[in-house]
Amino acid sequence: MHDKQVRRRRAILALLVATSLILLTAYFGAPSTSPLHTLQRGIAEVFSPIQEGASKVVSPVRDVAGWFSDTFHAKSRANQLQKEVNALRLEVSQYQSAAILNRQLSRELALDQTASIGSFSRVPADVIWHDPTLWYQQLEVDKGSDDGVRVDDPVLGDGALVGKVTSVGPTYSIVTLITDHTTQVAAQVQDQNGDQGLLVPDVGQPNQLLLQDLQVQVGQSAPSVGQQVVTLGFKSGGLTSLYPRGIPIGQVSSADQNDLYNNHEVVISPAADLRHLQSVEILARAQNSTARAQVP
Repeated sequence: MHDKQVRRRRAILALLVATSLILLTAYFGAPSTSPLHTLQRGIAEVFSPIQEGASKVVSPVRDVAGWFSDTFHAKSRANQLQKEVNALRLEVSQYQSAAILNRQLSRELALDQTASIGSFSRVPADVIWHDPTLWYQQLEVDKGSDDGVRVDDPVLGDGALVGKVTSVGPTYSIVTLITDHTTQVAAQVQDQNGDQGLLVPDVGQPNQLLLQDLQVQVGQSAPSVGQQVVTLGFKSGGLTSLYPRGIPIGQVSSADQNDLYNNHEVVISPAADLRHLQSVEILARAQNSTARAQVP
């Protein structure tokens, strides 16, 4: 029974194929006025409205399908672009961090020619903690007594004086910044007279300092805005300054004549960006160095 059905289906298929070949041969071989061509045009005219209507019905479905396809493609593309943006942003942040660190270290290396620090061992350190208060008066760095660091060692950052070591552990140190109220530095203006004074924090102004005790007389040339201020450095008997001579501190940012002649002080802006230090250098002294004093 099964074999008969298979043979019957094969015979029908062969008949349909043969009929199709005959019709195709007759259609392409016949002139345009033949009955086959006339029948083809009639069938096309009958089904054309149906085809057009079906096309209009299907068109919204096709548009919706295309919208979903475009949306999914756009979303996939957006996700890929976002990943690329995130990767580029990470690279940029790393390059910027490296540039900042390189700039700081480059400035510190230049100090060999501008400051008398040859007798110190220079210990590079990374900043691992900032004081969370508004004043940013202390930092913690990742070098300590195991690296030869001791209390009162000067600390440089951004190529300038930023503070001194006030507490030391085996593997860390606390640095008190020059903007802290306990810090005083003997300083000198790099002007014609080499005016000297005592550098102290400006209370209520964490981003500036005051150079006090300037002995400037009326009619005498005085410090002016833009002039550099450096550590004075001194030696008196067995005492020496905490800070060697010539280390940059900042520059004169305001030199009001009344304050200068009446209060003997000018305003100084620190050269280092104390809020954003990433690395510093500690100037470690030899163990047999002489006694030190903070101010003359």
